[in-house]
Amino acid sequence: MKQHDFTKGNIGKQLVAFSAPLLLTNLLQVSYQFIDSLWVGNLLGTNALGAVAISSTVLFTILSFIIGVNNAALTILSQIKGRQDEQLLKSYVNAFSVILGLMAIVLGIAGYVLAEEVLLLLGTPDEMISLAASYLRINFLGILFLFGYNFISTVYRALGNSKTPLRFVAIAVVLNALLDPLFIAVFHGGIEGAAYATVAAQGAAFFYGLVLSIRRKHIPFSMPKWPRKAEVWLILKQGIPSGLQMMVISAGSAAIMSVVASFGNNTVAGFGAAQRLDSLIMLPAQALGVAVTSMAGQNIAAGQWRRVRQIANYATWLNLAIMLLISLIIYFLAEPGIAMFISEREAVAFGASYVQMIAFFYPFLGLNFIFNGVVRASGAMMQVLVLNIISFWILRYPLTYWFAGLLGEKGIAVGIAVSFVISSAFSYVYYRFGRWRKKELFAESDG
Repeated sequence: MKQHDFTKGNIGKQLVAFSAPLLLTNLLQVSYQFIDSLWVGNLLGTNALGAVAISSTVLFTILSFIIGVNNAALTILSQIKGRQDEQLLKSYVNAFSVILGLMAIVLGIAGYVLAEEVLLLLGTPDEMISLAASYLRINFLGILFLFGYNFISTVYRALGNSKTPLRFVAIAVVLNALLDPLFIAVFHGGIEGAAYATVAAQGAAFFYGLVLSIRRKHIPFSMPKWPRKAEVWLILKQGIPSGLQMMVISAGSAAIMSVVASFGNNTVAGFGAAQRLDSLIMLPAQALGVAVTSMAGQNIAAGQWRRVRQIANYATWLNLAIMLLISLIIYFLAEPGIAMFISEREAVAFGASYVQMIAFFYPFLGLNFIFNGVVRASGAMMQVLVLNIISFWILRYPLTYWFAGLLGEKGIAVGIAVSFVISSAFSYVYYRFGRWRKKELFAESDG
């Protein structure tokens, strides 16, 4: 397996080589939901598509928590890689496997039992309840696979390999695209068939990753055993605030949507289309954020602080170059970009004006990913959680609400854009002057 030791070598080349597969992985993950919705909408109709959309909201919240916990795994395991401690790596891979496995089982059972109640809380229309509940229950039965292949991917990245996890996601996406029409139309499985196709695709990705990593000895898996108290404490201390970071972001996005909804259906539709573009626009910055965490984590553990600063500097300039180029493209292609998702003239007009107003502020949001990624690499998860709370709940939501009240629907873009600038300043100030460098991740664990 091609692993990168990020404590030596050309930082610029390493950053590009490591983040490029991460970007492709993110693109595939975005296409996953798109393909699923395409088949369900065309083969089963509007109610089924609505049921999948509502269920996906619940699953996205769970996935957000999984991503958060995996961010903690990336930090801990990349630092162990930097320490060159094979025994400690084996021990923590076991600890994460046991804890994440138990989390998946508990969440799977709870989600299966409470699926209908959760959907009722979300205000799901009566005609969609039974469809959405069936879809959700089957997905919860297979949630161990979702946990599993995401964790295996994280371990590979912590060890400096971002190419192999790309295979896992590619397998899941291709299989899902093939199995969806087979299970829905040929086997007449309906919406349950769509759910089984998703679980089967994720299961195949998980077992492929597990077999590959064990057979080729890429990852030091062992027979599961109960982890040491210090390992459990460190994982929970890192994992809980890291998981909450993602949930804070999800909740903040929902709060902003409540402001958007006050302006009516066309604004909601236009903003929704703009958010789909957003999810594509931010992929390079997100990939850089993950790359920075892995690279900085290894160097922090090795005491290579000069390289940590260089990683942040290279990533900053790369982010500015890429995001400014994307901003230019988006500014001139805003209207056709929005029109790919919706056709109503007023909705397209709002979506296009929103994207054009906010286009050149995307690089500031990218800076958040980079500075927070370096801080996260040190293990300062609670500090990053606070930075995210500031970003969404002290800045983005209040500013959006305030500017929308002053300027009408145009104020939505102004409030969000201003929040990007101020939150990136907060992230930079903490990165530059904060006490995250004093964090001793393994102090308790070693004792």
